[in-house]
Amino acid sequence: MSKLVIVESPSKTKTIAKYLGEGYEVVYSKGHIRDLATKGKEGLGVDIANNFKPTYELSKDKKKLVAELKSKAKKADSVYLATDPDREGEAISWHLAQELNLPLDEENRVIFHEITKDAVLNAFDNPRTIDMGLVHSQETRRILDRIIGFKLSKLLMRKISSKSAGRVQSVALKLIVDREREIAAFVSEEYHTIHAIFKKSNKTFEATLSKYKDEKPQLTTQEQCDALIATLSDTFTVDTIKNTERKREPKAPFITSTMQQEASRKLGYSSKRTMSIAQGLYEGVDLGAQTVGLITYMRTDSIRLSDSFVNEGVDYIRNTYGKEYVGRRKTSKSKANVQDAHEAIRPTSLERTPESVKGYLSSEQYKLYKLIYERALASIMAPAKFNATTLEMVNNEALFTCSGSVLMFDGYLKLYNDYEEKDEKLPVLEEKEHLTAQKIENRQHFTQPPLRYSEARLIKEFEEKGIGRPSTYATIIDTLISRDYATLEKTSEGGRTKVFIPTEQGILTSDKLQEFFSSVINVSYTANMETELDEIAEEKRDYIEALQQFCDDFIPLVDSAYEKMEKIQPEKTGEICPECGNELVIRKGRYGKFISCITYPECSYRRSLEEKQVVTLEELCPNCNSPLVQRKNRFGQLFTGCSAYPKCKYIKSEKKEVKETGMNCPNCGSPMVEKISRYGKPFIACSAYPKCKTILPGKKKGEEE
Repeated sequence: MSKLVIVESPSKTKTIAKYLGEGYEVVYSKGHIRDLATKGKEGLGVDIANNFKPTYELSKDKKKLVAELKSKAKKADSVYLATDPDREGEAISWHLAQELNLPLDEENRVIFHEITKDAVLNAFDNPRTIDMGLVHSQETRRILDRIIGFKLSKLLMRKISSKSAGRVQSVALKLIVDREREIAAFVSEEYHTIHAIFKKSNKTFEATLSKYKDEKPQLTTQEQCDALIATLSDTFTVDTIKNTERKREPKAPFITSTMQQEASRKLGYSSKRTMSIAQGLYEGVDLGAQTVGLITYMRTDSIRLSDSFVNEGVDYIRNTYGKEYVGRRKTSKSKANVQDAHEAIRPTSLERTPESVKGYLSSEQYKLYKLIYERALASIMAPAKFNATTLEMVNNEALFTCSGSVLMFDGYLKLYNDYEEKDEKLPVLEEKEHLTAQKIENRQHFTQPPLRYSEARLIKEFEEKGIGRPSTYATIIDTLISRDYATLEKTSEGGRTKVFIPTEQGILTSDKLQEFFSSVINVSYTANMETELDEIAEEKRDYIEALQQFCDDFIPLVDSAYEKMEKIQPEKTGEICPECGNELVIRKGRYGKFISCITYPECSYRRSLEEKQVVTLEELCPNCNSPLVQRKNRFGQLFTGCSAYPKCKYIKSEKKEVKETGMNCPNCGSPMVEKISRYGKPFIACSAYPKCKTILPGKKKGEEE
């Protein structure tokens, strides 16, 4: 019997085919094969009036591929749909079933969260039918995004020349714009702190003034600090030493958002780059003897670990580090919008240590795999134990405090120490001990505004506020930048970390959306929408009803915005169009700003914004009597031509200054002269050109006369 297996990615096919063996042919769809059409009323591809009936069409680049899949499916005895184990993957399987005429009640959907032999074979032993709850949830999200995206984008393009808007994208933009306004409105205040620096047993440490005359000091000027320091002596007395045992629990294994955050902070990877690297690790790596997926599915928001991994991990920890390093499984209270169908991101086998596979991985793959491997394993290790010490030292009427810790048991830090913050260590001290300060100093500070969002901070905000899905974060960020709504820049505030700064167009877009769509484009509405999508997936809510309720809220807002939103007119340049005599204006295109005729598209004249303005001369064209103008040619050189171009193509001949070289032409004996090419480079040529075309190389840069 012949069995056809369809997966999403071409890179998976060889690995899965090896696992399944003879009788199976594994092919790919390259993701979605069809999408909502762009025809019908408003080009939505959705008949809103007819229970939101969607019209799908094959993607242009998938028609040949789908034809091949249909041919293979007809010849096969059975067809299995093994697309990714999430909403999008479920929808892709449904679209494939529709196009290949596969019955929806057939158990042909196989799910695996890691590409290992055991996981794949187990999935094919336990196929199920397509989950229509998940399909309707994805379809609802796609229809919502199409309605919002098309209607808002069309509105904003017409009114303020913005390129797009979206259900989640616009909320993310609002966060960035709101943060920028918080920073602009922030008023910094000066304050000072006083520190005493000590050294004992070759360890330098410092204490900070915490109380003066039994009150918390409020120091705002240099004079106040100088007066207080003048009351202190160099000798401090240790008043109290408080030791407490403190545990530091290991962090939970990665979910999509925490992986993106840590890869940004520790490795400097963008969220888009992180997901691309993780995709490759999941789909399979050639390890010489075998090709295998190194990590489980990387789109997840659950920290759950399988029993098999935990059991394997416990044995590995006990055998490698000792039984005292074995911890407990991490659990968490259920968060809103968490889909627990997937595990956390983890290695598919602890035997494939980062060092053992390093030779088969790129540098980026190795660093991310090491981070994922050690985070997952560390999560089931024992907590680290510290002896935390807090010191109080007195000096006249001043109380200074300092704190530090001594590591008593490293626990999970045995493995994960490279990624954790380091604790300050203190020397051994005794109560009533006298210490002499090496220095007592004050430090000037200024209160700081809230930090701009880095990628890691923005993703953390998405996660905490329930905005979007972890799998969409990278796309959201990419869209904000590609639409020129925000830039990622290094600032003095961020140091080496790039932070988001909204552009003028981004601020304008967010402001207009808030003016007319604040009830829809906001954090709580977007988060509630994710909850509704989960309820649809679980078949607790009817998707038609959810779509209708949304449109009842949204469509009147769009109609009102078309009526009331002021259209921003393009900026006038003060120039006249050389082709039709109307005004020239500055417009925005997909590649940036440009100058065009105000009557566009009736008049198609346009030029680069950087091009120098045309200078009109008093001299008239000898051919048609129109004024002559100065322009730049495509090489950036000025020339004089007719203002009636292209009707009149007169160009004034400019006599170029010729410098004699003192040499004669070796071919005809005429003087050789130095000229400048149209590219601005010097060369030596015969003065009899074009009769004699002798050319010699020009002077090289830096060559002396």
